[in-house]
Amino acid sequence: MKKYICYSLVILFTVMSLPLQAVGFNETPAVISPQEIQIIDINKADIKTLALLKGVGEKRAKAIIAYRELNGEFKSFDELSHVKGIGQHTLELNKGRIKL
Repeated sequence: MKKYICYSLVILFTVMSLPLQAVGFNETPAVISPQEIQIIDINKADIKTLALLKGVGEKRAKAIIAYRELNGEFKSFDELSHVKGIGQHTLELNKGRIKL
C-alpha cells in the first residue's frame, strides 16, 4: 500500500509541474547577439552599416555620409547632431554603438 502512495505522489507532482513548463518558467533567457551590440565607426561606415543604427534609416545614413564628405571626419560624438535628421534622441539611442 505504501508503495502505491509513493508512486501516486510522484505522478501527482509530475503532473502538477507540467503547467509550469507550458508557461515557460524553464526557458533560458534570450542572449544578445553580437550584431545587436555592434560598434560602428561613423567615419568609415557605408550606408548599409550606418542604417543599422537605431533611428537611422537609409535616408539619414546618406545624410551622414554627405556631411562627412563635405566637412571631413567627425571629431566628436555630438557633431552628429549637425546632420539633418539626427537629433539628441537618436544620439542617446546609439551612445554605446558609435565610435570615431
